[in-house]
Amino acid sequence: MLKDFVTTLNTKWLDASGPHTDVVISSRVRLARNLKDLPFPHLMNEEHDNQLIEKLRTTIDSQNLVKKTGPLEFTLLKELNSLEKRILVEKHLISPEHAGSSSGGVIFSKDQSISIMVKEEDHLRIQCILPGLQITDSYNMANTLDDLLEENLDYAFHERYGYLTACPTNVGTGMRASVMMHLPGLVLTKQVNKVLTALSQVGLVVRGIYGEGTEPLGNLFQISNGTTIGRSEEEVVTNLSSVIKQIIDQERVARERFYNGNKLHLEDKIMRAKGILENAKLMDSDEALKLISALKLGIDLGIIEAINLKVYYNLLVAIQPAYLQYTSGQRGMGPEERDKKRAEIIKEILRK
Repeated sequence: MLKDFVTTLNTKWLDASGPHTDVVISSRVRLARNLKDLPFPHLMNEEHDNQLIEKLRTTIDSQNLVKKTGPLEFTLLKELNSLEKRILVEKHLISPEHAGSSSGGVIFSKDQSISIMVKEEDHLRIQCILPGLQITDSYNMANTLDDLLEENLDYAFHERYGYLTACPTNVGTGMRASVMMHLPGLVLTKQVNKVLTALSQVGLVVRGIYGEGTEPLGNLFQISNGTTIGRSEEEVVTNLSSVIKQIIDQERVARERFYNGNKLHLEDKIMRAKGILENAKLMDSDEALKLISALKLGIDLGIIEAINLKVYYNLLVAIQPAYLQYTSGQRGMGPEERDKKRAEIIKEILRK
């Protein structure tokens, strides 16, 4: 199963099947959990590692869990090379911090809608990620999985403070709900900074494509709850969904207004982007993200009709450095070699 994770794009959130995919790329819920009889990961020794891994292997093989979630596969990070771990980051299945570790592991469902980071900042980071605006469904999946795990695992929990985590900012529900949005309309109309400022005032956090510490690229923005204590999980999901729906409406209005006032200019921009993607000999990742953003906008507005939206989703991962090196079988490629291979992969995907 691991080879499929690495070498194919058969990942649930990449199938473009969710609602509002013209604006929302994906929805994710992450739950931070720790076992009460083990120290936090940064204090664990080899014996603690073995205890955690043994407990988790037993738990995910339990009949009740497998019956409700399907089989889950546990892979230790030490069994993966650096490129394989980086691809899992590019697919948003593990964090960049987790990829830099040689201990712990990762647990996947077959369609990769479930991924559990083992011994990242906490013992468990339970993640459920789906295409489009499906934040409630993602939460329900994560909550069900959490309950199934808790049948065999004794979590660190305090009656007053909630779930205890290695970082105080995650204490409480231990939940981060996030939505990846494509907002070219708000960027083109120069409204995006105003919207992002308003989000911070209602307790939401905006990050880049790979989460904390990364910059927005390709008009992609991750929007998530900022606090995990003082509100129930249901309240967080409901409030985030409400705000996201308002941003969806604002983005659609911004696109329509800009298109109506700059039709020839926008069509030219989009078709130039398509032409470069189809003919370029070299392409760095930042330029590729910018151009496929324009391509997606053209698909959403009906300017480009011959390309399916799933192509955009596939390109999001296929253009990333680790994925293109691994799938081409040419590890250790220099920047120009990667740019050349990226241009070739883009043309191949667009032809298909």
